[in-house]
Amino acid sequence: MSDRARTPSVVECCTAAVGIVPGLIRPRRPDQRLLRSIADAGLPAPQGAVTVTALRQAPRSVPTFGVVEGRFTPWRITNSLTSFVVEHPAARFIVDPSICVDVEQRTIAQLPAVLRMAVRPPTGALATVDALRELPGPPALDFALPTHAHWDHVCGLLDLRDLPVYLHRPEREWISAGPVAPTGGVRDALRDRPIVDYELDGPPVLTFTRSHDLFGDSTVLLVDLAGHTPGSVGVLTHTERGWVLLAGDAAWHTLQVDEIRQKTSYPGSLLDEDRDRAFETLHRLHLARHLARIVPTHDHQATRQLQVTVPV
Repeated sequence: MSDRARTPSVVECCTAAVGIVPGLIRPRRPDQRLLRSIADAGLPAPQGAVTVTALRQAPRSVPTFGVVEGRFTPWRITNSLTSFVVEHPAARFIVDPSICVDVEQRTIAQLPAVLRMAVRPPTGALATVDALRELPGPPALDFALPTHAHWDHVCGLLDLRDLPVYLHRPEREWISAGPVAPTGGVRDALRDRPIVDYELDGPPVLTFTRSHDLFGDSTVLLVDLAGHTPGSVGVLTHTERGWVLLAGDAAWHTLQVDEIRQKTSYPGSLLDEDRDRAFETLHRLHLARHLARIVPTHDHQATRQLQVTVPV
């Protein structure tokens, strides 16, 4: 299979561009009926705790209205392409291995031109393999677990050869079906390595309709965050400091979760596979935020709370 990806159509690009203006003036409003209909299934009783560490990553300052629809204050926010290491007594794994060495040539060049400028990593961005070396303790990993299969959540695997990948089955099928990938820079990262499929075969947790207990002890639960991609998941972890939900790109910033604001039309409508379902997922995150700390992968301030101090 080629890693060549589908290029957004002219209509899709025009719709994304045109949608910016009405979104700035009148952002999509929360669905109050949906909020009232969402049940809270509560949290299980965990049999222990895990540690979650955000790898160091370079931030980039961006206009808030370019990320959060219709939001102008603060004027700018910082984002980054963060990866996380989770340590459980049975395994040490990485969530969202984000950046490979020489990312411009190995990955960015495969993306449609209309997206390259919007998603290009900031100057000084660290390759995941280099950020891993900064952590104390042994560098070995048992597997990787992407929240979803976009390039900036898997391309760090290019430098972690033979590392097994746990991937939600609908996500793997979405990526692998057909001669052209739905998104660029992904198939190369997943090719020729062990892939462990899993299903969300467990009961509702918090406001999320399905789950998967990764270790069978309720310390790491994968929950349904579909919308951004068909198989997007959140990684709900029980730590000594409480529950932490690594939310991938279900939201790009915690402002979206707090205020239920969708991503700005460009590039959001080109990257959310199902815009309506992604908006529904924001409602579920909004209601869950009182019981779990929500950490979007690209919210630099949120991820810094999970960093450890390392010599640089």
